[in-house]
Order: sequence, then structure tokens, then C-alpha cells
Amino acid sequence: MRKFTLSALCLTGAALLPFAHAHEQGDWLVRGGLTTVAPDETSSNIIAGGGDLGVALTIDNDSQFGINVAYFITDNINIELLAATPFKHQVNFSLPDPLGTGNQLGEVTHLPPTLTANYYFNDSSAALQPYIGAGINYTFIYDESFTSTNSDAGLTDLSLDNSFGLSAQIGLDYKIDEVWHINGSVRYIDIDTEATFNVGEAKGSVNNIEIDPWVYTVSVGYTF
Repeated sequence: MRKFTLSALCLTGAALLPFAHAHEQGDWLVRGGLTTVAPDETSSNIIAGGGDLGVALTIDNDSQFGINVAYFITDNINIELLAATPFKHQVNFSLPDPLGTGNQLGEVTHLPPTLTANYYFNDSSAALQPYIGAGINYTFIYDESFTSTNSDAGLTDLSLDNSFGLSAQIGLDYKIDEVWHINGSVRYIDIDTEATFNVGEAKGSVNNIEIDPWVYTVSVGYTF
């Protein structure tokens, strides 16, 4: 009776555990969830009309719906594309009110598609599937604009260059069953740009803006 009871308990416990199955060559993963871009920015000072204003720029965080698609070329290696709905960031002065127009300078919108090769430390008996990866990023920056107060003060034609850089990430899949999983990842992306604008008839610029964000994603994934 004791042997039967022990066996029954073991079977019950096994049934309550998630079905663990490592990713395999030929698998497609599609994930959707929340992605946050948190800039770790530094920038050179703002030059306006040939003079140094003595202040730099800061850029705030933004969260959007993130999508990524991955294909396993081997049991341990996949190629992953990160995409998302457009991120919009407030661009602020590093010191309050240098132009007498308020702390916020303007807004920029960007899309940061990132292509990554990931290596999975597969264990077919484990529900947790950790991985590391490295890749490349191309950030499209568009819809740059000054606040209405700054526009009224004569600041116009804000433009930021697109950026090409490297990226790295660590992540973890938690296998719920044969096809569903929960994913969490942290990326570091090298995003550098330059800004130009007009101050009345004069030219202005910020020659080096290192945005370099940490990108955090929590998502739900499906395996085909």
C-alpha cells in the first residue's frame, strides 16, 4: 500500500509540472508583449548660433508593444528579429530652462529593429531555457519636433540622424507546455546620433548623442 501511495504521489507531482521540451532546429517562435526602452544617454553640449549653451540633452523612457520572431537554425542557435510599435521620447535640457522656454526641448519618435543571433543552453528536461545573444541594430529616427514654446522662441527644423550599431542580450524562456512559453530579456543597444536645428537664422547642433538604451521585454511566445 505504501509503495502504491508513493507511486501515485510521484505521478501526481509529475502531472503538475510544466511539460518541458527544448527548442529544436526548424522551430519558429513568435512573441508579443511589453518592451521598454530606457536610454542611458550622454551628449555633448548644445551649440547654438556659434556659442556653447553649457547644457546637454537627456531623453526619457518609453514602453510599447514589442514583437519578435525567431527561427532555430540548429537546436541551440536561433536568429531573432525584434520589432515594436514606434517609441516616442521626450528630449529635455540637462539643466532647467537655459533658454527661458521650460525644461522640455521637444520629442522624437524612432523604430529600433534589431537582428540577433542567440545561443540556447538547452536542457531537454528543463522548463527554463536561458540564452545569450549578440547582433546589429538600425534605428530609424523620425517625426522630430520642438515643443510649441520652443518653436515660438525661434527653434525650428530639428533633425536627428539614424543610427547603426551593435547589440547584446540575455534572456530566458519558461516553457508552459509544448507550444507556449513566457519570455523575459534584457538588451543593450549602441545608438549614437547627431542633432541639427535652426535658432532663427542661425544654425544649432549637438554633435554627439549617445542614447545607448537598455531594452527590457516581457512577452508570451508561441512555437510553430
